Amino acid sequence: MKNKEQKQFITCIMERQIEDGRDSVINFLRRYALQYHTLDFISTDPVQFPHRYHAKADIEISGFLTAFLSFGARPQILKAAERLDVIMDRQPLQYVMSEQWKTDFCGEKSFYRTVSKNKMAQIFYWLHTIYSGHKSMEDALLCAGGGSPMQRLCRLFGVSDKAPQKKLNMFLRWMIRRDSEVDFGLWTRFSPCELIIPLDTHVSEMAFRLE
Repeated sequence: MKNKEQKQFITCIMERQIEDGRDSVINFLRRYALQYHTLDFISTDPVQFPHRYHAKADIEISGFLTAFLSFGARPQILKAAERLDVIMDRQPLQYVMSEQWKTDFCGEKSFYRTVSKNKMAQIFYWLHTIYSGHKSMEDALLCAGGGSPMQRLCRLFGVSDKAPQKKLNMFLRWMIRRDSEVDFGLWTRFSPCELIIPLDTHVSEMAFRLE
């Protein structure tokens, strides 16, 4: 949500808490969620990129890369994700396995904001390693030891599961959550009950206001 929309959202919640009580807030949140769980939402959101594909590995790769680039202003995220999709010639798995990324992503020049071309090459190397040994990223996670999907993915990706890892959690939601026009529900061997909402400053503020 944009800052103006966030403020309106919080104001509306506070007004409903005062006027109608907690049940009204819950119903309001459900209606608000339904506003974004529609096919119309996809075309305005970064999730549109993995939705271009049908093969599981292509969806996983596009989804992971798109989620990784999902920070900053939405229009800029969409531009960066579109540029990446073009570089991959709209064939994510084939591009990863071709190792063409070694040529396309080289040097410390920025690809998107603070993400350098070298950083992108590191991610492609990681993806190449995964799909060289597994048919899907879900298979790789199942071999990554115990714990929640987030703990497994953080272990596999080599980052701490003590940090919010908002982008990774968003990717997991796309892959695991079912009964949604927006999310894919591809990873059937993990339960949506295992997903978490990472708490950052903005999410925490809204949560405290809902108490």
